[in-house]
Amino acid sequence: MADEALFLLLHNEMVSGVYKSAEQGEVYVPGFLFHKEHHDLQENGRCITKLENMGFRVGQGLIESTVLLLVDLFRFTKDTARFKDELDIMKFICKDFWTTVFKKQIDNLRTNHQGIYVLQDNKFRLLTQMSAGKQYLEHASKYLAFTCGLIRGGLLNLGIKSIVTAEVSSMPACKFQVMIQKL
Repeated sequence: MADEALFLLLHNEMVSGVYKSAEQGEVYVPGFLFHKEHHDLQENGRCITKLENMGFRVGQGLIESTVLLLVDLFRFTKDTARFKDELDIMKFICKDFWTTVFKKQIDNLRTNHQGIYVLQDNKFRLLTQMSAGKQYLEHASKYLAFTCGLIRGGLLNLGIKSIVTAEVSSMPACKFQVMIQKL
């Protein structure tokens, strides 16, 4: 439980730090330095992008660690940790990867079998600390950007290029939509 609390605190501080630096007039995006004269909407978009990029890199690293651990576990059996298809990879993300990060599996996985998957978490840990009031829905995107990047980075390291978006209709439930991009 201590590692979960640390992750929640770290995540909140990342979000706070990125937005605080934007309020002070600077948002660092590799290769660019933006100043306060830009509109708040643009700054919000840049902050979301920065958080998503941070999650992307963490997702790549977590997949490397998780897959290596699974390969070690199944090394002596015929049933190695190989994925048959895209759906198997998405099931891995929903079960093993999600459990590694959030200590629970995704509650629901749906697909149209045409490259679109919807992952539903009915009690998303990064939103449980926020009130369920509708006035907080507009702030939810800040707390979902990192996780969108986490999913996208993990999938890319498993050979799947994707676009990941998040939607919240009532807190703390959220849906992550993964659109697979064919290479």
